[in-house]
Parts: sequence; C-alpha cells; structure tokens
Amino acid sequence: MPDTLTPACAATRDWVEGFVVAHNVCPFARRELVNDSIRFVEVSAAQWEPALQALVEECRRLDDTPQIETTLMLLRPGLEDFDDYLDFLAVAEALLVEQGYEGIYQLASFHPDYCFDGAEQDDPANFSNRSPWPMLHLLREAGLEHALAHYPDPEAIPERNIQRMRQLGSERLAAGLAALRGQIPDRD
Repeated sequence: MPDTLTPACAATRDWVEGFVVAHNVCPFARRELVNDSIRFVEVSAAQWEPALQALVEECRRLDDTPQIETTLMLLRPGLEDFDDYLDFLAVAEALLVEQGYEGIYQLASFHPDYCFDGAEQDDPANFSNRSPWPMLHLLREAGLEHALAHYPDPEAIPERNIQRMRQLGSERLAAGLAALRGQIPDRD
C-alpha cells in the first residue's frame, strides 16, 4: 500500500513477514504480503467510540478499494488488558452486523496476551493469535472463501499451528514479540 507506515505498523509488517509467513501460521498471508494488498493502520483505542468509527471507515475503504485484500488495525493505546480487548471485540463484531457487513467482512483477533478459551495462559499454542499489539484483522469473506476452497485440508490449519507453536516454545515466541515491541515506544 502506498501509505507511509507508522513505526508500530512497520513492526507489525515485520511480524507478519517474520512470524506469520515464516512459520506458515496463515498459509494465505505470503501472497497478500507479496502483492502488497495488506493495509496496516494504527488507531488509538483509548476511547472506544472513535476506534469503532475507524473500524467502520476501514470497511468502507475496503468497499471502495478492491486492491486491498485485508486490513490489520493496530489498537494502541487502550486495549492492553486482554479482557477489555475481548469486550471491545464483541462490540466491534456486533457493529459489523449492525452496519450490514455480516457475510462481507469478518474479524480475526490478535493480542499480546491472547489466550484461547480453556487453554492455560502459558500454552505456546496461544501464540498463533498473539501479536505485538492488540489488533483486529479485517478480512474479506469472499477472499477467504476463495483461498480456503483452493487449499488442501484447511481444517487442519489450527492443529498444525498448535503443534508448530509448541515446537517453538513460549520463551522463543515471547522473545520475538518483545523484540518487536521494544523497537517502538508506547503511545499515551
């Protein structure tokens, strides 16, 4: 994308390349990275209303810009607490439905403290959804359906990711995220 990336967005792009693509966490990310069809945007979530409005604006941008396949919306500062993030995510998902975007876009969720329901906090499997900062991944459902239709055994992706994260181990994975976060000062 021609937009100039903030330092946190540039570090997130490095995370996509050096973690998501390098470990094949999302088998579809490499194509979008190479095609430069991922939009990275940083939004303050210190107040929810402007952050939610920014989400709607990103949906509209996707409506108007077919060359953007997906958007990674960094939410910093404001949602450092994982429970607060989950509350925000629930509101954001409801907002997409309210705005008529159900079936058009969906949200994938990422957070530095992500923990799958029922999982132990220190389970390395959680790192498949851990990111340098809280973020929403806004995906085009049509693009996702197309990619899944042409990928062998997409149902196996989560289990493969769990195994890979456990092979890498929490210590190594946490160090990688910390290194990315360490490059960028916190915003107030």
